[in-house]
This record gives sequence, structure tokens and C-alpha cells, in this order.
Amino acid sequence: MRQKILLHSCCGPCSTVCIERLKDDYDVTVFYYNPNIYPREEYEKRKAEQKKVCEFFNIPVIDGDYDEESWLTYIKGLETEKEGGARCEKCFYYRLYKTALVAKENKFDNFGTTLTVSPHKSTLVINKVGKEIEEEVKIPYLKESFKKKDGYLRSINLSKELSLYRQNYCGCRFSVRG
Repeated sequence: MRQKILLHSCCGPCSTVCIERLKDDYDVTVFYYNPNIYPREEYEKRKAEQKKVCEFFNIPVIDGDYDEESWLTYIKGLETEKEGGARCEKCFYYRLYKTALVAKENKFDNFGTTLTVSPHKSTLVINKVGKEIEEEVKIPYLKESFKKKDGYLRSINLSKELSLYRQNYCGCRFSVRG
């Protein structure tokens, strides 16, 4: 029997290659949970693209709650951190912890994230956070680097094939590029 994985996704484009690589070995369900995304219109645009990707791969998607105010409270004091610093690590934890809880509550075998496909994010930090949460929540974390084997390039090509919107910033109000 195939294992069920709850895959946290930051956006449709990043999820493409991750789903493509996992779908032959796992029953994949995407968890779109990104209360960090700003503004709300951007969140909705990315959510629509995520749904498009899941329809293409014929897999389910769970829509997590959007609550930027709670996220802002959680990362308070780290607003001026540079991109890729302590704020980002705390943000990874926030989203992956919720993913692990949802996975455990819904009897998934494990959880993972698409975040490691981005060349702008530290796979080491993301996987460290995932393993910490695995210990706390008691559900296995899929330690992976989806950027390997040209994963990011493949995600770009799949995004073009599917005519997906690709954002030009991570997502939070502190990473918006003018």
C-alpha cells in the first residue's frame, strides 16, 4: 500500500516538479498554507495557480487558512531581518508545523514541503526545521532537496507549459520587491 504524503506548497509553480517526482511513489495531497503572503490578492492569485496545478496532476488540495495577522504576531521582532535569515526560518517553522498537525490529524503517513525547490531558500535550514517538527509532532518528515537534478529549471519549464503565473518575490510583505 502506497504511503500518503501531505505536501506543503508555497505556490503552484514550485509544486509542479515536486508533485511530478512524488506522485509515482506516494498518494500526494497538497496543503496550500501560506498566511505570510502579502497582499491578500497575491495570496488568492497563488492559490488559484496551485489549484490549477493540482487539477493538472489530478490530486487533491487542502486550502489552509489565511491569517496574516497571526503570522505577523508570530514573527514580531524579525521584520528587519534580511531575506533568508531568522525571519525566514521562523516562517518555515510556522507553516511546516501546521502542515504536520494537519497531516497527523488526517492520518497521513508523512509530510513534506515544496520549499526546497527554490534556489533562494536553504534546503539545509528547511530540512532541519522539518526534522525538528517530526520529533515534536511525531509524524515523519520527507527530507528532500527538490532543486537537485535541475528541479528548479524543471519547475520553470512545467510552469511555462501550464501557463502559470510566477511571482517575483517570496511572498511576505518584507520580501516585496518594488
